[in-house]
Amino acid sequence: MEKANWNSTMVGFILLGLSDHPTLEKTFFVLILLMYLVVLLGNGVLILVTILDSHLHTPMYFFLGNLSFLDVCFTTSSVPLILRSLLTPWETISFSACALQMALSFALAGTECLLLGMMAFDRYVAICNPLRYPMVMRKAAYVPMAAGSWAIGGAASVVHTSLAIRLPFCGDNVINHFTCEILAVLKLACADISINVISMGVTNVIFLVVPVLFITVSYVFILTTILRIPSAEGRRKAFSTCSAHLTVVIIFYGTLFFMYGKPKSKDPLGKDKVDLSDKLISLFYGVLTPMLNPIIYSLRNKDVKAAVRNLGAQKCFTP
Repeated sequence: MEKANWNSTMVGFILLGLSDHPTLEKTFFVLILLMYLVVLLGNGVLILVTILDSHLHTPMYFFLGNLSFLDVCFTTSSVPLILRSLLTPWETISFSACALQMALSFALAGTECLLLGMMAFDRYVAICNPLRYPMVMRKAAYVPMAAGSWAIGGAASVVHTSLAIRLPFCGDNVINHFTCEILAVLKLACADISINVISMGVTNVIFLVVPVLFITVSYVFILTTILRIPSAEGRRKAFSTCSAHLTVVIIFYGTLFFMYGKPKSKDPLGKDKVDLSDKLISLFYGVLTPMLNPIIYSLRNKDVKAAVRNLGAQKCFTP
C-alpha cells in the first residue's frame, strides 16, 4: 500500500464533518455562526472590562481575562474550519494547516484545564485564608501561575503534534470530524501508535486527573469553610464569589470526561449514531462552553456587571 507522510505532495486531509447528514448542515452552520459571534462579543467585553476597570485588577479577574482570551483563540482556531466544512461536502485541509490547527487546539485546551485549577486555588486562598490572600496571591505569584499554564499547555502540544506528524498515513485520508482533532487523525495512521497512546495517557493525567483532584480538594475546603460561617447572608456572599467558577468547571470537565471517557459502542450498526454524537459533543465543548463562560460570569458576578455598565456609560457619553 502506498504511504503518504505529512510532508508529502498530497493535497492533505479531507474533513468529513456532517457530510453524512446533509439535512443538518445548514442548520448547524447558522447556529454555530451565531454562537461564535456571541463568543467573540461576550469574551471581548470581559477582556476589555478586566483591562480598563481598575476595580477588576485582582488575581481572580486576571485569570478570568486569560480565560476569555483563551476562549476567543480556541474557537477562532477551529470554528472557521467547522463553518467551511458545513458549506463544503468534502472540505480539504493541507497537512501543515492540519498540524497547526491540531497544535493550537491541543495547546489551548490544555492551558484551560490548568487555568481552571489556578482559579480554584485563588478562590481557596480568598475564602479559606482571607488575611493571607494579599500576600499569597500577589502579582509576583499569579502572573507566573498563568504564564506557566500557557507554557505547559504549549509544551504538551508540541510533543503530541511532533509525534503525530512523524506517522505515515496510508490510503484513506478522510478525517471523520469537523477539525483535525488529534484522536481522529491518529485513527488514520498505518504505523504503531503505542507511543502516542502512552503520551496521551500521561497528558490526560496531567491536564484532567490532577486539575480535577486539585479543584475537588480545594472546593471541599471552601465548602467546609463556608458552612462554618454563622450568618446565612455571609454564607451566600462567600459562595457567590466562587459559584461562577464552579459552574464553568462542571460544564468544561463534564463535557471533556463524557467525550473522552465514555465507552465506545461495539455494535457496527450503531457506529453512525456514535460518530454523530461524538461530533455534536465536540461542538458543545468547542463552541458552547466558550459562549457560556462570559454569560455565567456576567450573570453571577456583581463586579463584572457593574464594570460592563460603567463601560457602556462611558461609551454613551464619549463625544
